[in-house]
Amino acid sequence: MKKLELDLILKSTNEGVITVDSQGRITLFNRAAEKIIGFLEKNVLGMPIQEVITSTRLPHILKTGEAELNQKQPLGNTTIITSRIPVKDEEGNVIGAVAIFRDVTEVVALTHQIYKLKEMQSLLEGIFHSTQDAISVCDENGIGVLINPAYTRVTGLTDKDIIGKPVTADIAEGDSIHLQVLNTKKPVKNARLKIGPQNKEVVVHAAPIIVDGELKGSVGVLHDMTEIKKLTEELITAKQIIRKLEAKYLFEDIIAEDEGMMAAVEKAKQASVTPATVLLRGESGTGKELFAHAIHNLSQRRYNQFVRVNCAAISESLLESELFGYEEGAFTGARKGGKRGLFEEAHGGTIFLDEITEIPISTQAKLLRVLQEREVIRVGNTKPININVRVIAATNVPLEEAVKKGRFREDLYYRLNVIPIEIPPLRRRKKDLPLLVLHLISKYNQEYGRNVENISKEALEQLTAYDWPGNVRELQNYIGRTFINMKYTEKVIEEEHLPKFFEQGEDLSFMKEVDKEKLYGEEEQTLKEVIEKVEKDYIQKILQKYHGNRTLAAKELKISLRNLYYKLDKYHIEGI
Repeated sequence: MKKLELDLILKSTNEGVITVDSQGRITLFNRAAEKIIGFLEKNVLGMPIQEVITSTRLPHILKTGEAELNQKQPLGNTTIITSRIPVKDEEGNVIGAVAIFRDVTEVVALTHQIYKLKEMQSLLEGIFHSTQDAISVCDENGIGVLINPAYTRVTGLTDKDIIGKPVTADIAEGDSIHLQVLNTKKPVKNARLKIGPQNKEVVVHAAPIIVDGELKGSVGVLHDMTEIKKLTEELITAKQIIRKLEAKYLFEDIIAEDEGMMAAVEKAKQASVTPATVLLRGESGTGKELFAHAIHNLSQRRYNQFVRVNCAAISESLLESELFGYEEGAFTGARKGGKRGLFEEAHGGTIFLDEITEIPISTQAKLLRVLQEREVIRVGNTKPININVRVIAATNVPLEEAVKKGRFREDLYYRLNVIPIEIPPLRRRKKDLPLLVLHLISKYNQEYGRNVENISKEALEQLTAYDWPGNVRELQNYIGRTFINMKYTEKVIEEEHLPKFFEQGEDLSFMKEVDKEKLYGEEEQTLKEVIEKVEKDYIQKILQKYHGNRTLAAKELKISLRNLYYKLDKYHIEGI
């Protein structure tokens, strides 16, 4: 190759080239070298290389005759990568040297950026793979490109099931949210889908990925509804446990759209913030106890005890000692050391006296003292004990008639009747019936593990036409029996699911329906055992007739309500 051609090549290459002779004087300084170093060839030719580049190592190469390849060298504000090579004649004598170099300042900066990008990528990948939220990403064509381990855990689908596949590949039920985002270029929130082979129910949030104004794909975040439901159920359970420690119900638990019921609720709320005695009046099953709980929970006493007493369920001989307590030796069988009464247990809180008319006249006098003097005297003692108790009483019996008949003290009636609240029966608040039915459907869905969603118009009309003598308690039992008549796949209560209402004209001749084989059995029984069986069966039948209304059942049986409670306990008859 001719020297002229070689010089032309060296001058036109993008690599900087400098050659020196055996004396270290510059013999070639190409255009790339001019650009990198900042000197023109015409100004440096023949000059010693050290005067042009102080950090040069070409003189060293002339002395050693050994090459140095790909060496990093600072050059002012520039960094170069250079290779230094000796030039030898045919005898091996060093007659010069050449440096071939390139500016790597931009490359170093780019390398640093790449390193930072890789570091950021590693960080994002770490976050992406460690987050507990299930994430899936697709490209602008709706093809899956990325999922994280949480996605696999929730859906059961792996990379091979998703990546490179259409975004509809994971959907068991519903429409692709990714496609919706790609079509609209707008985010989607709270979409419900069923995903994967196990039809896992999830809530999805998705958003478009836009880079420099162009749609590049979609990213979706999935939340497992199973886990959310589980946590919600645990929260509800915890709340129920906490509420059971005191009063269970709040005013929010009372369903009321009927004007009469709303007026009762409003009056009860107003009464809650006062310390006054409240008298709840209404038929059996209307929700008097629910009102009592709600009043306590809205009052300033809500963090103290709420003591419930069913005056009809405690025998007359025990009621006084249970309410007011007793001293040691007060009567045969009295506990050693005595016992605090229920009023003392409720100190600082609320005591709810249900079926107040069942308290004997002799005990009513002591109750009057509690209301007037705010003190109790234990049985067997004469020393009064001061108490601070808010009294809520309830009755399903007209107190005025009980006063006239001498069964209830008139002065006690006036003491209790400070804030009377009349709770209307269900037949007078039919407006609330649809809401009550939907509430009970939700309640029994949880208890029975069902998925009933609604009630048909015809079935609701049939329920509305009935007067519900047992009130909400009867409706509750009735809806529970309705669930039993439904198949697990049925989601709407229809007319055919409704149990038959009790026919008023039905023959109640009980002994005609007695199963004699069941009654007498194969073994001989005593007369007492046979009578007890008949009595238990008959009480159950009368309770069914009145849909669990104990007051009406006691009247039919012509026994006191207290006696009925005693027999229910004796025969272990649960609520019907």
